[in-house]
Amino acid sequence: MTEEQRYAISEYHDVDEIYRRLYALVGQPMRKIRPEKMQEYLDYFASKCKRSKAMTDEAKRFIPGGVQHNLAFNHPFPIAIKKADGPYLWDVDGNQYIDFLQAGGPIVLGNNYAPVREKIIELLQTCEPVTGLFHEYELKLAELINRFMPAVEMFRMLGTGSESVMAAIRAARTFTKKKKVIKVGGAYHGWSDQMVFGMHIPGTGRFEAKGIPPGCSSGTQEFFPNDVGALKRLLARNRLFGGTAAVIVEPVGPESGTRPVPADFNKKVRDLCTEFGALLIFDEVVTGFRLGMGGAQGYFKVKPDLTIFGKCVAGGYPMAGGVGGRADIIQCFAAGIGGASAERAYVGGTLSANPLSCAAGYFSLLEMERTNAPVLAGRAGDRLTRGLQSIIAKYKLPFVVYNQGSIVHLETSGVMLLDFRNPLKLLKEMKPRKHMIEEMGAAYMANGLITLAGSRVYTSMADTNAVIDDALARFERVFSSIEGV
Repeated sequence: MTEEQRYAISEYHDVDEIYRRLYALVGQPMRKIRPEKMQEYLDYFASKCKRSKAMTDEAKRFIPGGVQHNLAFNHPFPIAIKKADGPYLWDVDGNQYIDFLQAGGPIVLGNNYAPVREKIIELLQTCEPVTGLFHEYELKLAELINRFMPAVEMFRMLGTGSESVMAAIRAARTFTKKKKVIKVGGAYHGWSDQMVFGMHIPGTGRFEAKGIPPGCSSGTQEFFPNDVGALKRLLARNRLFGGTAAVIVEPVGPESGTRPVPADFNKKVRDLCTEFGALLIFDEVVTGFRLGMGGAQGYFKVKPDLTIFGKCVAGGYPMAGGVGGRADIIQCFAAGIGGASAERAYVGGTLSANPLSCAAGYFSLLEMERTNAPVLAGRAGDRLTRGLQSIIAKYKLPFVVYNQGSIVHLETSGVMLLDFRNPLKLLKEMKPRKHMIEEMGAAYMANGLITLAGSRVYTSMADTNAVIDDALARFERVFSSIEGV
């Protein structure tokens, strides 16, 4: 298999050109959906989604906001899903949607993939989903991950990506005896106290840190995306005051590449970490196995010290998380009283590495390898991106579309490109641009398309050419209803 066939990214994008177009988008007035068309889309929810509304209205009595997951907060109200199969979802009212949310990214094989489902059912015939004791699939999954990503010499499975980030930082501080952790501003590394810092919008620091004491993030620092010079200055300053434990990055850029990185960015960060004695942590919660079985580290040919896993590591099944890397660092997690060494980084989790999750991950990864699912999903992402670009050009819209394989970014309001380098614009335009993207998401859904917050699309192996072409026709209906078209 050639290098091109192993990874989902068929051609690395021109980052400078993407930013030029993104900043041009943010620099002009919003191009929203015409009011009368937006009302038609809202009428869809009122007439076609009555059971969803009733169910989520009732849920507000017992669940804050009516749903348990942030991704489910859709405008004008959450949709209740009943069935998933292949590229599609169906809601409780019987409406069918093309699923480009993919549960936030973990599904590469397609929804409810039968070969994996059958293996899980077979397991449940003889074993509890959770035993609290060792099971063979813990070993099988760890061995398989090591085969795909040799930098993951050891693997400790946990329950979520957020937990895994917490554990990785704890291990980095334990191993290096240093405190500072540097992240890229705007990146999302879960919701732990120390990582709710500079989240979503670069330069915001503790803006989102409600309920978190200042001391919890006193060791966290941020630098603006792609500013390698700023990172070097932070590392140099930290060296005067005890050093840096780790630098953590999303290897395709903050928010899964919403702010994309140049192709050599990760190599430069690797070199700086080596120079200043900091560990390099790759957050591969989204990219791990979605970009290819070797992850982003395989694609960029950069060896991190620690790797964060989530989503795909359990193939879309629950309890998807883990941290792997150099054996001498991961040994800090050794189980048992006292662990394997005097310096133990304490982690736990009753449901972590349960038989169901480990088996789901093991069989999903084998199927992804067998079918070349990441590459097939990436080709679907390429086809969707080219089609969207053509439609946008046809209607002379300022919208920006690009992809990293099966991670497709569709920017229509540019809200994610606002930052504190222009605080007046941020404060003035944050809410209206956010509302615009909510309306775009509602318009997509009213046309049978489920996206992530109206601005990100994940494709899967189940997205055939026919599915993508159907989706493009639906996107065109929305774009044809934009003001000025």
